[in-house]
Amino acid sequence: MFLGADRVKTSRIQTLKVAFEALNMKESEAVDEFAMKISNLVSTMRALGDAIEEYYVVKKLLRVVPLKFLQIASTLEKFGNLDEMTVEEVIGRLKAHEERMKGHSDNKERKLLLTHQE
Repeated sequence: MFLGADRVKTSRIQTLKVAFEALNMKESEAVDEFAMKISNLVSTMRALGDAIEEYYVVKKLLRVVPLKFLQIASTLEKFGNLDEMTVEEVIGRLKAHEERMKGHSDNKERKLLLTHQE
């Protein structure tokens, strides 16, 4: 019975690894939404006994961001030590960038409304 449970666990880990590798952040997806998906997959794999490394998750996260986050991802890759960076740190920086972008898009919408009204 123990051997069977071990095989099921190994099989489940392999399925989760495939899902992890296939995961991509959509252009319309918020950082929080994507962070939740990736965190759930990683925590489940770790709970099953997989030793997925933090730096591997960080690199995956930076590799799958959409175009609107490409600049911040490139900056982190160039100037940050990805081997020592945590997933939470990367998510925090992406969220900060997302918030800054929201502020700029709000200004564009207000200007568009003003132009339309005039």
